[in-house]
Amino acid sequence: MKAKERDALLYLLKTRFTQHPQRHPGLDWAKVAAQLDGNAAALKALALMEASGGEPDVIGHDGARGEVLFCDCAAESPAERRSLCYDCEALNARKENKPQGSALQMAAEMGIALLDEDQYRALQALGEFDVKTSSWLATPPAVRALGGALFGDRRYGRVFVYHNGVQSYYAARGFRGCLWV
Repeated sequence: MKAKERDALLYLLKTRFTQHPQRHPGLDWAKVAAQLDGNAAALKALALMEASGGEPDVIGHDGARGEVLFCDCAAESPAERRSLCYDCEALNARKENKPQGSALQMAAEMGIALLDEDQYRALQALGEFDVKTSSWLATPPAVRALGGALFGDRRYGRVFVYHNGVQSYYAARGFRGCLWV
């Protein structure tokens, strides 16, 4: 990443961090900036999150590990990460009307992970997300082994986590990513 691009990304992340202090009480930008300093892989992943409509921001930290958790905080599931089935196995199993890819594959290419159910609920405690869309969630192996995957959304003022077949895909379902830095 060129210095100008890095500086623009850091400015954008700092601005968002400052505008939404309720997402990260007790953290200051200097600590976050120190975590990002010289971390080319994290900056690349955050740039890809931003470019695909994710609006990443810090939503947590692990004091023992000294890491902060970035998460997609766009109001709806990121626009450039929708119409995806859950994983490559599901994508390859589709014979017709294949989507452009899978959520797990795209996340891996971006260097991020899908939110798990606990992280999704923690995000939803910070605001109202996915009121018109839904997001694939990291799915426990036992559920995936049975051909299903989890997704979440907010409807009727409540957060719901559901299941669907892994081969399914919808124009309004994407995925939210997270990144420990």
